[in-house]
Amino acid sequence: MANRPPAPAAQYDTVETGGSRVLITAAIIAATLMQTLDTTIVNVALPIIQGNLGATIDEGAWVVTGYIISAVIVIPLTPWLQIRFGRRQYYSAAIIGFTIASVLCGSASSIEQLILWRVVQGAFGGGLIATAQATIRDTFPKDKIGLSQGLFSLGAIVGPAVGPTLGGWLTDNFSWNWVFFVNVVPGAFAGAVILTRLKNPGDPRRVPLDVTGLALLIVGLGSLQYVLDEGQRNDWFNDPLISGFAIASVCGLIAFAYWELFVARQPVVDLRVLRYPQIAAGSVLALSVGATLYGAIVIFPQYVQGILGFTATLSGELIFVRAIFIAAGTPLVVRLATSGKVDTRILLVFGFLLVGFSQLAFAHITTSASDFGTFVLPNIACGLGLSMLFVPISIAILNGLPPPMIPKASSFQSLSMQLGGSISTAMLVTLLDRRSAFHQDVLAQYIQPAYAPLASLLARHVPAGAIYAVVAREASAMSFADCQFALGIVVFALMPLVLFLPKRRNIPAAPVTIALE
Repeated sequence: MANRPPAPAAQYDTVETGGSRVLITAAIIAATLMQTLDTTIVNVALPIIQGNLGATIDEGAWVVTGYIISAVIVIPLTPWLQIRFGRRQYYSAAIIGFTIASVLCGSASSIEQLILWRVVQGAFGGGLIATAQATIRDTFPKDKIGLSQGLFSLGAIVGPAVGPTLGGWLTDNFSWNWVFFVNVVPGAFAGAVILTRLKNPGDPRRVPLDVTGLALLIVGLGSLQYVLDEGQRNDWFNDPLISGFAIASVCGLIAFAYWELFVARQPVVDLRVLRYPQIAAGSVLALSVGATLYGAIVIFPQYVQGILGFTATLSGELIFVRAIFIAAGTPLVVRLATSGKVDTRILLVFGFLLVGFSQLAFAHITTSASDFGTFVLPNIACGLGLSMLFVPISIAILNGLPPPMIPKASSFQSLSMQLGGSISTAMLVTLLDRRSAFHQDVLAQYIQPAYAPLASLLARHVPAGAIYAVVAREASAMSFADCQFALGIVVFALMPLVLFLPKRRNIPAAPVTIALE
């Protein structure tokens, strides 16, 4: 009797109409934008934060690392949290908690305080994206799934691209504290609307917490994220601590998968949803989108600011070009994806081709002498390509799933994007370091008196230090080009997974009654 599953929850119609739908949608977009901005907005301000708080580079890195680790752990738990506390209650608590944590981050007077509140902020933020995607999906009728995911993507994809722009502007014109205080207005608005207006798809109900599964998840994902964030800084597996966390991650994730699939009666994360081909393939494709979106945003500002001498604001404006075309392309993609005349897989193929070729174009034009205008066309192509990916992937994953599967599928898609960004960033930073050393070794072969250009410089009494600086700068630019090329290859390598998504031209209209079971 003790192991009997709980009775199914009552089912409620969550579809909204008119002004109520507009208000709830605006609140969801605001909350999503608030969270996704924080994944990139802090990176631009990090050097200023370190200087103002007297922190080392390693301590400053934990401002980012602590946030991501706690967020990655919470993301898979969101379906259980929605069932246990109710979607409205959990979602509003996450928004309000994230907003309060943002204020505490901006008010921190030491690096230790800032890291602590960033971990708290990540714990609340981890549930915002997956919950938002499922919520906006259920707020619209089933025949409007494309529109709902298109609106959601305005926050999910545009947010990370806008982050560096806003972060650079706030840091240059105000102070680093405002990269956190900027969350107060959208957070207060979204929290109030969701708490008072959102309908629950089902009554909250007591569901036993899979403590063992949760512990294994924390060990597995937390250790993995630590390895990804700290690996390059500590020379990867030459460092005993990194090796230990890597072993803990592998063992924890294997044990977690076994426990959830074969032992747990009510798993905290339902891995069985991966038996749906569209969820499994779509999650890997979402990983590719996260790798391109977050990875490129991390390395590109480093290149234009470090090699080309752009200001933080100018660097952000360059990435903002991409964000504009993501937003501009999304409405057309929604119309095509929901027209019933275009297979969404065709849109995905074109999207991946645009993103892949734009990355190869970036690799070609990434030099030490490029200017702002050089990058405009590739940024436009990449933005349009990304606009063709998120909505079709979301439609392919969510359309046709049984209602109880929707929050779980959204959770896997959100986790995949976050892990894609983390894996991509770690690999790109490592590649950047290794390829820079490689190119320096190659260029050093020309640093000998018999080489005519060098002889000319020496004849003009150019200092050896200045010559080395030129070599290092060129080697660094070449390594950034290699990273762009690698991103393009990753995109093309994962593109065939589109074939595993279901072929659906029509999105049938039907009343939607949602229950979390």
